[in-house]
Amino acid sequence: MAQVKGSALLARLHFVQARYGTQGLERLLAALSPEQQRLLRGDLLPHTWASYQHFLDLCVTIDQLFGQGDLALCYEMGRYAAEQNLPTLYRIFYRLGSPLYIFRKAARVWEVHYDSGRLVPIQEGERQVRIRVLDFERPHRAHCLSIKGWAARSIEMSGAVIDDMKEDRCRVWGDSSCEMWLRWK
Repeated sequence: MAQVKGSALLARLHFVQARYGTQGLERLLAALSPEQQRLLRGDLLPHTWASYQHFLDLCVTIDQLFGQGDLALCYEMGRYAAEQNLPTLYRIFYRLGSPLYIFRKAARVWEVHYDSGRLVPIQEGERQVRIRVLDFERPHRAHCLSIKGWAARSIEMSGAVIDDMKEDRCRVWGDSSCEMWLRWK
């Protein structure tokens, strides 16, 4: 089973705390399984590995409790995580680099955050990129929407403005890869 870094789960907890306060966070934790509660209340650190299933369960539960149950809140969580998980040093690179530079770097650090799959950015014009997620063990819409939110916020953090964005393909829909296309100005 695929694994993700603890930072992905911790960013979702911080998202709930920031948006819904301590009561919202307690409501979330109470809705999770005893195993997940132990993990999230325990010694989970940003650099430790956690089960991808725990990540999915957390995202889906947050969306059910605080969203519409359609996983759309996962996009917002991905946006939040883009900032939450970005060390201060890298913020300088975001401000100085172009979105293409950021996506090329993200492709290299994918394996630091996931033990499955790879992210492949493909330049499709001066201010356009296609992001392809290949060979990920078990795709899920919550994850795809999180990546989409992360990509959108990454473009904005570089100082650009998103002009257009769409998901072209998703393995959940039966496609061979998960892909999104982004254009900025």
